[in-house]
Amino acid sequence: MAVFQRARTALMASNGLRRQAVALTLVAGLAACSPIYRNHGYVPVENELALVEVGTDTRETVGQKIGRPSTSGLLNDDGWYYVQSRYRHFGPSEPKEIERQVLAITFNEAGVVENIARFSLEDGKVVEISRRVTETNVKGLTLIEQLLSNFGRIRAEDFAG
Repeated sequence: MAVFQRARTALMASNGLRRQAVALTLVAGLAACSPIYRNHGYVPVENELALVEVGTDTRETVGQKIGRPSTSGLLNDDGWYYVQSRYRHFGPSEPKEIERQVLAITFNEAGVVENIARFSLEDGKVVEISRRVTETNVKGLTLIEQLLSNFGRIRAEDFAG
């Protein structure tokens, strides 16, 4: 009878260890799937931006007060753009931009601040500024067909130099 009790106690202990192992595995699996957030860029906070006065400050004074941005006007240098984005990574899926702030400071011809505007992800839309795609010159030919089609074009003079 004592042998059966010891076996029963050992079986119950192993069941408890199994339950703990399964629970630990589930907790580790859930922790691995928690989202990861990444921040990119910089936008001055409101109290820093309050130092900039429209109509008074110039490019130089704005640069001294809140710093120069990494992006300015592309076609003409009439504005500075501070951009900050927040991305969410979740498991194996592609990162998704969940928040974006754009601070645009525009200057007049004399270099004096003309306007300060804030935009968010909800205000904007995706604009394709430039798209460079190389069109292939191959029209449905396989690699073997391309190689074989070149045999008639090779001449001995091409190799003689």
